Amino acid sequence: MTDTAIIISGGDKVPPAVADGLPADTYVIAADSGLDLAATLGIRVDIVIGDLDSASAAALEGAQRRGTRIQRHPVDKDASDLELALAHAREKGVSSLIVIGGHGGRMDHFLANASLLAAQTGLDIEWRTGTGWAHRVNGTLLLRGSPGETISLLAFGGPAKRVRTSGLQWPLHGEDLDPGGTRGLSNRFIGEQARIAVADGNLLVILPER
Repeated sequence: MTDTAIIISGGDKVPPAVADGLPADTYVIAADSGLDLAATLGIRVDIVIGDLDSASAAALEGAQRRGTRIQRHPVDKDASDLELALAHAREKGVSSLIVIGGHGGRMDHFLANASLLAAQTGLDIEWRTGTGWAHRVNGTLLLRGSPGETISLLAFGGPAKRVRTSGLQWPLHGEDLDPGGTRGLSNRFIGEQARIAVADGNLLVILPER
């Protein structure tokens, strides 16, 4: 069992900074063409999962040479490659995940991935993409930031209950945030740290400027 795993998903270009500060010796899962992104970022992969319809032949050949485990699924399947990677991470018993990539450039893929990650009850998730970073709040989250940096809090799949914040320009004091509401949109750090707590529900905290 490992406490933390990294999932690398394909679909979008990401800056090299997404690899900054990654924990060493962490179990790494590539979801299909996430294998190519891992190679670009210089990240060693333990297993690649998916139908492998978008991973390059060169990346797959390199993985085979290195002895990377390859878990191939049919192209016609009922789960996305990212969902399969998440299921594998849960089988490993992880409590936290760092997901890199997965924005995709397609609205349907992005919304599906956001909903999928928000619904991962019991997991602390940090999602790093080329258009910003996000966190799934599982209880309480402490975040470093810069004064004036934008931060948004969005409920997914149902209300986020009794949300409390500190360190933000417009604090919440136990209010509920509802899906489809914009109460938590475009808040700002007032210092270098913020605290967000949710009693129940799925809450994504989004940092669009990273």
